[in-house]
Amino acid sequence: MVRIIRSLLDNPVPTPLAKQQRWSLKDPGIKGKMWISKVTLPRPDEDDIRRVLVEAIDSLGDGKGIYTVPALVPVEAEWTGYRANVHHDRPRLDLPESQHYERLMAEVSSPVTILYFHGGAHYLMDVASHRIPTSRLAHFTNGRSFSVRYRLAPQKPFPCALLDAFQAYLSLMFPPPGSFHEPVPAKHIVLAGDSAGGNIALALLQLILQINRLATWEHLRFHGRLLDLPIPVPAGLAGTSAWADITRCMPSVVSNARWDYLPPPMTNDKISTFPHDEIWPTDPPRGDLYCDLSMLCHPLVSPLAAKNWMGSCPMWLGYGEEMLADEGKSVAALAAQQGATVIWEQFEAMPHCFSMIFDQLKAGRRCFKDWADFCGMVAGNAAAAEIKTRGTWFAAKTCQETDVDVRSLAICSQEEVAQKMRSTAEARMQDNEGEGKIMPKL
Repeated sequence: MVRIIRSLLDNPVPTPLAKQQRWSLKDPGIKGKMWISKVTLPRPDEDDIRRVLVEAIDSLGDGKGIYTVPALVPVEAEWTGYRANVHHDRPRLDLPESQHYERLMAEVSSPVTILYFHGGAHYLMDVASHRIPTSRLAHFTNGRSFSVRYRLAPQKPFPCALLDAFQAYLSLMFPPPGSFHEPVPAKHIVLAGDSAGGNIALALLQLILQINRLATWEHLRFHGRLLDLPIPVPAGLAGTSAWADITRCMPSVVSNARWDYLPPPMTNDKISTFPHDEIWPTDPPRGDLYCDLSMLCHPLVSPLAAKNWMGSCPMWLGYGEEMLADEGKSVAALAAQQGATVIWEQFEAMPHCFSMIFDQLKAGRRCFKDWADFCGMVAGNAAAAEIKTRGTWFAAKTCQETDVDVRSLAICSQEEVAQKMRSTAEARMQDNEGEGKIMPKL
C-alpha cells in the first residue's frame, strides 16, 4: 500500500500547484454517520489579536525574518459530531445550519471539544476532506470537533493560518455575537491536527505560551469584550504525524524514507521546482510555499525550534516509523524535560498519518483509539493527575508494547538541532536546493 501511495505522489512530471490545490479542495459531500454544522466566525472589529500575534512573532525571532502581517478575516469552520443509528449512505437532512447544530448537540454527552486543524502541507486539503476522522474523534470521545478552514499557502502564507487558528480558539471560549455555541472553557478544549495541522496546533500552543510570557498586555479587546490575560491554556494537544520542522533537516527524513510514502527531500533537478501557474511563483517570489526562507527556523513556523514549552498543557504525539519522526521526538523530549506531561507513541514500520488511512490495520486502529482516548481524558472529566508522561514503541503487526523514556527520545541536543535547521535554511537561501524540494509532488 505504501508503494502505491508513493507512486501516486512521486510524479516524474509535477502537477502545477493550483491544480493540486483545486483537486484537494473538492467536497466529497456529507452523508452517513456524521452531523455537520457549517459556521463562519466573524472577524473582530478590534485589532488586538493581530497586534499581539505580531508582537509574539517578533519577540521569538532573530530580527531578520520577513513576513507580511495578514488581515483579520471571517473564518469558516464546521462543527462535527457523530450521527448514530443511520446507514453509512444516509443523506444529510435539509435543515438550517442552526438546526444541524442542535441535532449534533443532542447526541453529545461529553464536554470534550476538539479544535481540529487539517493536514495537507499547508497548501492542500480542507475541513471537508477530514470529516471522517473528525467525526470519528467526536464519536470516540462522545464530544464534538470544531474543524477550521484556515487560509492556505502559497496565496496566504505564514502567519495567516496561525492567525485564523488563534481567532478560532478565542471564539470557542468567547463566542462572537450570533454564534450557535455557548462559551467553551479552555479545560474542555483540545488542540488537534494531523501533519501540517499538527504544525498549526503546536504553533498555536507556542503562541499562547509566548503571549502569556510577554506579559505586556493586561487584556485583549475581542468582539466588544475585554479578555483578561493570561490566555487560558487548552486542556491538551493531540497531534498525529505532526510536522514540526519545515526545514526537514532531521536524519529520519532520509533514514525512514523506506517506510514512508512522502517523497524524500532530495529530488532531481527536473522535479525540484514546481511548474509555474497562477499561484506559483508568488509575487514577489518566495522560496518556500508556507513562508519566506528567512522564517524557516522561527518557532511559530517550525515548532522544532521552540526553546520553551514550560507551562504547556499535556501533549499526545503519535508517529509511525516515518520521515518526520525525529522532529517529533525532539519536541516531545524537550517538552517533557521542561515539565510538560507528554505521551509519546511510535509504531514500527508505519508511514505518515497511518492511523487515518490504514484503519483496517491493528496499528492504525490502536493509534487512532489512543489519540481519541487522550482527548477524552484531558478534556473530559478525568483528573489531570491521572495522566502521566510515558512513551511506547509498538511492534509491527502485533503492536507488542515496549516502554521508552520520553525525556531521552531526542537523537541530538537542542544546540545540534538548531545548527541543523540553520544549515538547511542557509543552503536554501543560497539557492543550493530547489524551492519545492520539501513538498510532496502530486
